[in-house]
Amino acid sequence: MRAAWLLLPALAALSAYYVYLPLPGAVSDPWKLMLLDATFRAVQQTCHLIHSLRLSHHLTVLNYLICTFDKLKSVSSEDIKITDAVFDGVEVRVFEPPSKGDEDLKRSVVYIHGGGWALASARTSLYNNLCRIMAESLNAVVVSVELVPEVWFPEQYHDALRATKHFLQPDVLAEYSVDPSRIAISGDSAGGNLAAAVCQQLSKDEDLPVRPKLQALIYPVLQAFDFNTPSYQQNMNMPVLPRYVMISYWIDYINGDYDLARELLINNHTTLNVGPALSFRTRLNWTSLLPPSFKKNYKPVVQTTGSAAIVEQLPALLDVRAAPLLADDATLARQPRAYVLICENDVLRDDGAMYAARLERAGVPVTLDRFHDCFHGCMIFTMWPTDFSAGVQTRNSYIKWLDENL
Repeated sequence: MRAAWLLLPALAALSAYYVYLPLPGAVSDPWKLMLLDATFRAVQQTCHLIHSLRLSHHLTVLNYLICTFDKLKSVSSEDIKITDAVFDGVEVRVFEPPSKGDEDLKRSVVYIHGGGWALASARTSLYNNLCRIMAESLNAVVVSVELVPEVWFPEQYHDALRATKHFLQPDVLAEYSVDPSRIAISGDSAGGNLAAAVCQQLSKDEDLPVRPKLQALIYPVLQAFDFNTPSYQQNMNMPVLPRYVMISYWIDYINGDYDLARELLINNHTTLNVGPALSFRTRLNWTSLLPPSFKKNYKPVVQTTGSAAIVEQLPALLDVRAAPLLADDATLARQPRAYVLICENDVLRDDGAMYAARLERAGVPVTLDRFHDCFHGCMIFTMWPTDFSAGVQTRNSYIKWLDENL
């Protein structure tokens, strides 16, 4: 009994040490965020242990756990019709609000979910309920694109593009009673990456009969050129998406070697002696693209010499389809009106801010929505036990912009 009394305080101390993480004072619901992050870390570490034992790939295990423990939770939108369909070989989930007699055609949102190009699903409760709320609030048809987690770039990109182009066909829009002039392409995190890349490609397709009116990007990941932007430096250890995890997602997406993580971390793939990277350097010069409130006192990390072999081995690092922020000005000038939501406590904050700045310089109307107390991924965390005020705040702002502009 005495040993138990000694063991319990020790376990409590160890648990507190594992959970506690210093956070900026302005972060929304800090203790809840610490608990969420501790859960993420514990699950990820377990999956990596299984991976190291060569029992299964860590992402396969993680996705299995997500699907196993996910319980579909309903929201008060009982009239929304939900159907699963296949658009040009790609699975989608369609959310349709009820018809109201002889009303006009509905507006629509094509939504691409996040998850590091490898996790979650359009069918999980977080994205299912987000799309239901969007369909109900906007009285819009929402098409949620399913991504196959077991494939690498460019397959995810091609799937998102094919599903979107299929939906934009006049006969398909007519089937769902959608107004061809009121369609938005949207996505969060890795889904925001795909949404931006899809919009860029659609703008180059001269034969496309219908084009999106808007693009709405939620804390998008847009480049793998510089992992030392001010937001990457400031938030390198922030919950949900620390810098090393984002680098791991990139390596998984482009089917790279984890041994390269250290090289990417210090920007050895885009050093001054790496020829292919030079032509893109001005397009990601955050010293000129970011305002002082973003740059603070952080300094650029530009190595003089590095390893050109990294880019040769992983050309997708500099592929515009994988990194839309690398696009040229002419491509950006053809983009639709944009909304970019960014969070202060997020390594990807500057990706979104730089993209908004480049779009604006190219003449595209842009709304940059910056949240000082929010963190990466917060918009989908609106339901117990992962209900955050930051989630409701960002979701409401996002839907409000769509409602006013779509």
